[in-house]
Amino acid sequence: MKITNLNQLMKKIEDVRKAQKEYSTYTEKQVDKIFKQAAMAANKERISLAKMAVEETGMGLLEDKVIKNHFASEYIYNKYKNEKTCGVIEKDETFGLIKMAEPVGVIGAIVPTTNPTATAIYKALLALKTRNGIIFSPHPRAKKSTIEAAKVVLEAAVNAGAPKDIIAWVDEPTLELSKTIMSESDLVLATGGPGMVKSAYSSGKPAIGVGPGNAPAILDETCNIKMAVSSVLMSKTFDNGMVCATEQSVIISSKIYDKVRKEFLLRGAYILNKEEKDKIRKILLINNNKSVNPKIVGQSPYKIAEMAGFKVPESAKVLIGEVESVELEEPFSHEKLSTILGMYKADNFEDALKKACRFVELGGFGHTSSLFADRVIAKDKIDKFITTMKTSRTIINMPCSQGAIGDIYNFKLAPGLTLGCGTWGGNSVSENVGPKHLLNIKNVAERRENMLWFKVPQKVYFKYGCLPVALKDLKGKKKAFIVAGKVLTSLGYIDKIVKVLENDGVSCKLFSDVEPDPTLRVAKKGAEEMKRFEPDVIIAVGGGSSMDAAKIMWVLYEHPELKFEDLAMRFMDIRKRIYTFPHMGDKATMVCVATSAGTGSEVTPFAVITDEKTGMKYPLADYELTPNMAIIDPELMMNMPKALTASTGIDALTHAIESYVSVMASDYTEGLSLKAIKLIFEYLPRVYNHGKTDVEAREKMANASTIAGLAFANAFLGVCHSMAHKLGAVHHISHGIANALLINETIKFNSSDNPSKQASFPQYKYPSAKSRYAKIADYLNLGGKDDDEKVKLLIKAIDQLKDKVNLPKTIEEAGVKEHDFYETLDAMSEQAFDDQCTGANPRYPLISEIKNMYINVYSNNKKESIK
Repeated sequence: MKITNLNQLMKKIEDVRKAQKEYSTYTEKQVDKIFKQAAMAANKERISLAKMAVEETGMGLLEDKVIKNHFASEYIYNKYKNEKTCGVIEKDETFGLIKMAEPVGVIGAIVPTTNPTATAIYKALLALKTRNGIIFSPHPRAKKSTIEAAKVVLEAAVNAGAPKDIIAWVDEPTLELSKTIMSESDLVLATGGPGMVKSAYSSGKPAIGVGPGNAPAILDETCNIKMAVSSVLMSKTFDNGMVCATEQSVIISSKIYDKVRKEFLLRGAYILNKEEKDKIRKILLINNNKSVNPKIVGQSPYKIAEMAGFKVPESAKVLIGEVESVELEEPFSHEKLSTILGMYKADNFEDALKKACRFVELGGFGHTSSLFADRVIAKDKIDKFITTMKTSRTIINMPCSQGAIGDIYNFKLAPGLTLGCGTWGGNSVSENVGPKHLLNIKNVAERRENMLWFKVPQKVYFKYGCLPVALKDLKGKKKAFIVAGKVLTSLGYIDKIVKVLENDGVSCKLFSDVEPDPTLRVAKKGAEEMKRFEPDVIIAVGGGSSMDAAKIMWVLYEHPELKFEDLAMRFMDIRKRIYTFPHMGDKATMVCVATSAGTGSEVTPFAVITDEKTGMKYPLADYELTPNMAIIDPELMMNMPKALTASTGIDALTHAIESYVSVMASDYTEGLSLKAIKLIFEYLPRVYNHGKTDVEAREKMANASTIAGLAFANAFLGVCHSMAHKLGAVHHISHGIANALLINETIKFNSSDNPSKQASFPQYKYPSAKSRYAKIADYLNLGGKDDDEKVKLLIKAIDQLKDKVNLPKTIEEAGVKEHDFYETLDAMSEQAFDDQCTGANPRYPLISEIKNMYINVYSNNKKESIK
């Protein structure tokens, strides 16, 4: 049945859709057989189809259309014959990802008059390879040849096993029928003039269209002139200049202009005189100089000259107009789709590049541009051309027509007769269209628990009195930069360290300006002193403050080019952070000597630093910050004040509890967390009351702190620490006390089997924090008949422990006035939500819920919580 009206078309589209549904069930083997037979059949008829196209349209050259048909069949087949387009095309068992290719459905194909048979072959083969149906809308002046090409492919496909209606066409194309094809198809594949492409993108269906080409070619002074001229002529004469990628203008360096001009003449080009140029200008464009005159498209120089009213030799290959203007009012600056070529002289490469960009702007955005230059001598020019030109095919030292369609002068450039121009040209693709553009890729993803890790310092030395022996491990180092606070310096610890190192030939320099909450200013000052001293080992002595400051100094010393904002950049997953920390340890080894039992910083990849300008605390995290060596000598902790013993001890307990319930907890960390918790419950009261004499208690608490550090270095923390960071920064409460105030409230918050929001981190399976808290209670032998009671008993036990070491129970009791608290509450809540520690919390907290927790902890006479 011939398709000549709308009703017939709708019936045919339905037939194609049914055929495609059947074809979508075919295997790769079946499809490849059909693809091959169809390609071979089209190739066999390449000459007869070329004859028909030339006879019907009166455009182009028979021999070149034969090449196009050959390219559309053989090249497309050879390029894609082994490409998977059916079912599973990629499988990754490790990461649980399968990619499956699915057809898009029915493709509406618009075919131009300039390329009626090769385009039809090309699009039909792509559709067959991807299990799509296709229906053609030929150009009215090329309908017979387009339909014949489609028939050849269809007949061969059906003989090879394809459904009989898998390819169809309109016999009497009209604007109405073309629009219907576009609106009723699942994808439009449009090749044609700007109006047709715009219509395709306005059809309401996904469309792959191509923009106009106005390809400029620059001939740099370093080029091989003979090769360049021959290449341009080969391209420009191919099918009488009808390939959209063909050079429309050549821009020649003034230094070689005369030589190039002579070479063009020598090789058969005809250079127009002033009168002839004016005559060509009159017939080149129509519609107020907005579009090319269709009468000249694909015509020989002889015929075009005849139309213009003058004579040229029949052997003339191209008509060259030497012109200057690159603006719209100059007809030679437009796309010409014929054997007419504009020729421009450039003062220098910058001028040539400027002119080339202008041609692209006038009507070739995103399409094709070309440069002929010596790839060694003119490497800088080539690089500048590549970065400057906004063209999807930016080609070097090859003819534009044959180069741009791909797989001829560069085998990695995919072959295609629909050349996408990207968003520059208002197109949806920026490459030569292939099977992948006609497929839906189904991503089948299985749940996978991605790789976990357990990263710790290379060496951890621990035992009462181990410091001098451990420091012997640094023998061979030359210079040690020691970072500590003033208080520690006055206690004589540093002298002990210096003595051991100097006996081993290590010279030492002390930096003792670290304050309790180390600032970025101090860290930068220390890094400057390091730069002058050039140490090969950095030794941080003290609690978290000294270690945090030393870690930041270490980074700034080894990588002074870094910006702190980059180091402090937040991330959801440490494996996928936007900013990658540089490798550390190339200049200096980092050693941390703990003098308090709480922070665990001696074994962690974390550092907290305060921006003194804003008062904001930034927790930094990256495994490059992990110290190379940790020394835990309880002898250095014997004289810790009771208040510091209590606050750091509860800080360590919070580390252990939060790391145990973290969504990143693993078999490697859970045992460490539990052990630390048990040691702290048993030994913190003892060390608080008898710390100056109870060596065992000091040693056990020192071990507990470091063990908890090893756990949370790999499992991370939670919202208690997020809130403590902000409470401490804003109201100057020590970090340990801030954690002590907040830990019970966060346990209550997390102990929900039905939280308002679940944590979204990939390790999370289902809400289980309550049962994990209950396991802590079991490990401590607290009793309880069910998880709810066990959690209550754990909270009670923590309260009793805080009572034993005289810690405040409320924020108000810690010295924060009510007005100050509520004035800063909103900002603290928002900043705590955005803190680095929040991501590993077992329950995803809303800002309002963080606010409620702060309020609940503020005083015993709580205000009503926010609903």
